[in-house]
Amino acid sequence: MSNPIRLLVVDDHLVVRKGVAALLADAPGIAVVGEAADGRQAVAEARRLRPRVILMELRLPQLDGVAAIRAILAEDPDAAILVMTGGDVEAHALAALEAGALGHLAKTSAGEEFVAAIRRVARGEAWLSPGLARKLLSHLKPRPTAEAASPLTRRECEVLRRLARGWSNRRIAGDLGVADCTVRTHVSRILGKLGVSNRLEAALYALRANLAPLEGS
Repeated sequence: MSNPIRLLVVDDHLVVRKGVAALLADAPGIAVVGEAADGRQAVAEARRLRPRVILMELRLPQLDGVAAIRAILAEDPDAAILVMTGGDVEAHALAALEAGALGHLAKTSAGEEFVAAIRRVARGEAWLSPGLARKLLSHLKPRPTAEAASPLTRRECEVLRRLARGWSNRRIAGDLGVADCTVRTHVSRILGKLGVSNRLEAALYALRANLAPLEGS
């Protein structure tokens, strides 16, 4: 493929980094362009390599994963960050999503799931398994805003249902037959009314309200 998805792998364990690189070695359209062993190195390598997707462990030395996510996105808002963790880490995963990560992937996931998740976040869409989404619901607390008391309009509900499926603004716009900027406006108003900080938190609230399932595949 002429323009493969450039991927940076961040984990403090060499075996994990090399294992992920080997797992993705034959994946069409994905190229591992770099590795980082701690949070500070991740920020530096993201700045140097400008990868499209960053696959990142959260428990990192020097600078933890959540802080690294914030630093990377401050410099490159278009970077797509996919959190990669092991064990029971719902609270940590939520912090990463609030910082701007587009999704979460367990280290025990099958190779096909790694490839699918990387491709989805590269398109600007979300990746979060329904199981983890339901676990994260208990950690979410609404934050009151000036708009929070206003009900969602019919169109905002339509946008929220598609957002909850992990769709990008472009895909939502195409499906509804409206402009990208119109979808961005709807998303901004939805976040304000729900009192959440990003689209993944909005998607989790949509899941809680049974508006739509959050797809993980």
